[in-house]
Amino acid sequence: MGKCDVVVGIQWGDEGKGKIVDNLAKDYDIVVRYQGGHNAGHTIVCNGKKIALHLIPSGILYDNVLNLIGNGVVIKPEAFLDEISQFSNVEGRIYISPKAHLILPYHEILDKLKESDDKTSIGTTKKGIGPAYVDKVARSGFRVGDLLTLPTLLKKLESHLNSLKNCKDFHNVELPSFETLSRDLRDYSQKLTPFIKDTNKILWDALDNNKKILLEGAQGSMLDIDHGTYPFVTSSTTISSGACSGSGISPKDIDEVIGVAKAYCTRVGKGGFPSEDFGDDGKRLFENGKEFGTTTGRVRRCGWFDAVAVKYALRLNGVTNLAIMKLDVLDGFEKIKVCVGYKKDGEILQSYPFSLDGVEPVYREFNGFDKTYGVREFEALPKEAKDYILELEKILGVRISTISTSPDREDTIKR
Repeated sequence: MGKCDVVVGIQWGDEGKGKIVDNLAKDYDIVVRYQGGHNAGHTIVCNGKKIALHLIPSGILYDNVLNLIGNGVVIKPEAFLDEISQFSNVEGRIYISPKAHLILPYHEILDKLKESDDKTSIGTTKKGIGPAYVDKVARSGFRVGDLLTLPTLLKKLESHLNSLKNCKDFHNVELPSFETLSRDLRDYSQKLTPFIKDTNKILWDALDNNKKILLEGAQGSMLDIDHGTYPFVTSSTTISSGACSGSGISPKDIDEVIGVAKAYCTRVGKGGFPSEDFGDDGKRLFENGKEFGTTTGRVRRCGWFDAVAVKYALRLNGVTNLAIMKLDVLDGFEKIKVCVGYKKDGEILQSYPFSLDGVEPVYREFNGFDKTYGVREFEALPKEAKDYILELEKILGVRISTISTSPDREDTIKR
């Protein structure tokens, strides 16, 4: 049998998964994106050039790698077509599962409506992701494979649009006309048909023929629809178990689970963030880390490494080894904090809480360091930086196998 590994974010997303997948992808035959939509974003720096990916698996940068978009992903056809346009050699190198669900214009309209109301807003990207997943669970969604039988799709769509007009969520809102949607879907059907393929069969055949598969997640574990900081989460399963349901690969086929976390912590949107720093340190982390979202440009909230949340996520995912990203962002700090416990109502919590309301961080301080930028060997790091990494290993109980010291793909320490 072949080998199948998972890369998963261990914080609130934006951990640097793109760089890790880019580093690993050349050693795999297939890279699979298994959940989320174009609300996600990976920035990869190759030879000084920035490449932003949202839907396409990071393996697209290697000619020898086959890239698959799994059934757990929701796809806006226009976003996919725009993204592949930046590559000239995609034919036969990327396929979409026919079971993946489509994001249609009314999903974005509903998302923007909900986010415009402060009472219901949770800080989404307003790209229609949540409403598309709602339709999927309500069994009223449309799938990529429906584009292959267009007359049937259009008949169902006309009926669905009529029902939406009677939905209170769409009162006083102008929906796209059936004629406009029909024209767009005909165009998408023609352009997407060459990319639609039975990804289950591709993956199962690959495993039977001893191929290597890398499963690539989007967002982070603390945004998981079940186990994250609900309701300020995304609408899909972001933990490693989602790699199975979102790709069609069975749990017994999973080998390594590679977790990815920053050397500090960030999150976008609303929701609890115990280790958030509202002072000069938080501002400095933001500036040093250039903490803007890849997809939306949203400012990320910044704070110290939260070992409580990371340990919780490590167990949820069954992480076998951990990558620590953006160590260089901590350069120049006199003291570095790590959240090693949560306190509520004066008592130390013994497990990860149901709600983060009223939770206060318990910090441990480390001596700061400098000159980690671009370092590629662990022994070449300053003593204080090595101590920080080794202590994190002890606190977390998992091996830190990879350390990133700049955005460039080559500035990576392998242990």
